[in-house]
Amino acid sequence: MADPLGLIGGGGGGGVVGLGPAGSGVRGADRAGRVAGGPGGAAGAGDAAEGSFASELLKSIEQVNGLEQQANEATEDLLSGRRNDVENVILATQKADAAFRLLLSVRNKVVQAYDELKQVRI
Repeated sequence: MADPLGLIGGGGGGGVVGLGPAGSGVRGADRAGRVAGGPGGAAGAGDAAEGSFASELLKSIEQVNGLEQQANEATEDLLSGRRNDVENVILATQKADAAFRLLLSVRNKVVQAYDELKQVRI
């Protein structure tokens, strides 16, 4: 059976663009869908291969965490009186919320794909 999207064939650099917050250009899995150093990963790719799914996912998690921390700091500053721009606090909070929801949906898709792979008979 042919792969119409090119996700199974060899080569790298493909994947989903825009998983990170605010169009950060974070990429998803390589075209083979492999995680470096994991089962089925590329031989000799190393634990932190450039562009691997695991490293890009960790970058996205760090970016979302940073946005959450910025939103919390902005909220604390607003409540303590160190800042008075409510609009920017709301914007930071909404940006962090959107990034977290996007990361959560990626996680849900990964779990769904894993569940489907468990169903495959070899």
